[in-house]
Amino acid sequence: MNPKNIRNFSIMAHVDHGKSTLADRMLELTNTIDKRKMQEQVLDSMELERERGITIKMQPVRMKWKDYIFNLIDTPGHIDFSYEVSRALKAVEGSILLVDATQGVQAQTLTTLNMARESGLTIIPVVSKIDSPLARIPEVVKEVCELLDCEEKDVLKVSGKTGEGVTDLLDEIIKRVPAPKEPQQISGKNEFRSLVFDFQYSTHKGVIVYVRVMSGSVKRHDQLLFKVSDEKFQSLEVGIFAPDDTPTETLSAGEIGYIVTGIKQPGIASVGDTVASIKDTEPPLHGYMSPSPVVWASIYPESQDDFTSLKQALGRLRLSDSSFTHEEESSGTLGRGFRCGFLGMLHLEIITERLRREFNLNLVVTIPSITYHVELKSGKTVVIYSPALFPEDHEVKNVLEPLVNMKIITPPQYLGTIMQSIFDHEGEVSATETFGENRTSVSLVMPLRELMRNFFDEMKSVSSGFASISYEIGELRQADVARMDILVADEPVMAFCRVVSRKRLEEEAKSSVEKLHKILPRQMFTVKIQAKAGGRIIASETMSGMKKDVTQHMYGGDITRKMKLREKQKKGKKKMEALGKGNVNIPQDVFIKMMRAD
Repeated sequence: MNPKNIRNFSIMAHVDHGKSTLADRMLELTNTIDKRKMQEQVLDSMELERERGITIKMQPVRMKWKDYIFNLIDTPGHIDFSYEVSRALKAVEGSILLVDATQGVQAQTLTTLNMARESGLTIIPVVSKIDSPLARIPEVVKEVCELLDCEEKDVLKVSGKTGEGVTDLLDEIIKRVPAPKEPQQISGKNEFRSLVFDFQYSTHKGVIVYVRVMSGSVKRHDQLLFKVSDEKFQSLEVGIFAPDDTPTETLSAGEIGYIVTGIKQPGIASVGDTVASIKDTEPPLHGYMSPSPVVWASIYPESQDDFTSLKQALGRLRLSDSSFTHEEESSGTLGRGFRCGFLGMLHLEIITERLRREFNLNLVVTIPSITYHVELKSGKTVVIYSPALFPEDHEVKNVLEPLVNMKIITPPQYLGTIMQSIFDHEGEVSATETFGENRTSVSLVMPLRELMRNFFDEMKSVSSGFASISYEIGELRQADVARMDILVADEPVMAFCRVVSRKRLEEEAKSSVEKLHKILPRQMFTVKIQAKAGGRIIASETMSGMKKDVTQHMYGGDITRKMKLREKQKKGKKKMEALGKGNVNIPQDVFIKMMRAD
């Protein structure tokens, strides 16, 4: 394959800007998929992606247009999956920046654009959904031109739904996106070298790595090496994505495809590693930064009989999604489980939903938390990622928490209510900027802790759905927070423990205690439910014990007999309460309801 006839590109867009629909039309026009097999969102292969209408996993596909080979990588649009986008951009030379004609430039548009620019890619600006009666084509084209500092004639207009303008776009990809660079031969050699940008696991074939070939070529039965993990293997199959895995004779420089390794041990393949010929003596290619989890939650099986199944399921998911982490932990209340790290709240939601659907597991997921850096009075500094491990107030000298650098784009009429919401979530606005005819950009910093407190949903509510948000994790800053324990019958329940802003301690304590009081089944004796922080009780509710009429079997007779039985019952309850502290029966569904937001 002549590299001059190859075009590698991605499609970048905010959620719901028509990216998957445009990819469908491209597959149809290039005859990559037979029309009778065509369906909506072809590249969104997961049931969850189709159901939610979002792309979760990047998906490569190969197409033929005229005399050229196109390698398209469809990327996710949600901010939680920016890591997926960054990996895709390393494998291509150009990118289509897709902007919805009805919504205009969104916050995530700016984030993905900056990533593409940093990677040195050629950007093709495209306005989608031009067939919509709500389309504001002239205004959105103007916004895009201001954003990219380009002329209006450079902005293409398409409709993924009707196919209008897609043929012109395919022709422009040939003209604008550069061909892969000719590999530089070192010492007259041109050994096979490729960059791993993704991988998946097959029970029968083992690890299948997705690679961009940088130099040389590879074929079946070649002796290869993972440069970073230093693991040798023989390629069992090489192929392309058309869009299904399709075996080929060879993969050459500039091409995107897959290699079946046959390796079934976890931890050997990794994103950003270099797969090369065993004859290659050069150092590994420049890979990717490792993703850092920002949200933590513990996942337990509802039944401890399912612990092994959960462990295997997490291991399998880790092979297809390298951006989340998990390690085993145990809780006196919930048994054995795993502490998991995620890239954001949606990422957490997607992983737990996949565990339930793909592996048929019933789970208990704890309240999400973040990482705190705590300086103790003893002089030691500890990193805390679980509220249950957060030190007591008297031990803490200083606490640091992560901030997020955020950008919100909104129509100006919603700016007032948005500013109030930002203030309520401890946000600090650094700049506002107006661009286009009806767009205002707000730059701010906010504690990650507050971002997790329903900030996304609140933004959508106060802006009637028009505001969009992008963010990246920033520096650490001093935090005014405290650990809040929930006590049942004077015993703390670790699963309900949380780290809360001191400003909101009373509010959070009261709502947590009231919620548990409503859902906890009544016991045989009186039970106190309390919230404690800073060494004192902040909120309290009392649940009275169940009453049984111990005299119901008696008909008539001396009243003193009934009084003796009632007194005996009262003493029995006091004895049960004294012996039963810490033995309050808390069913699993109570934990589930407490973890779930109202």
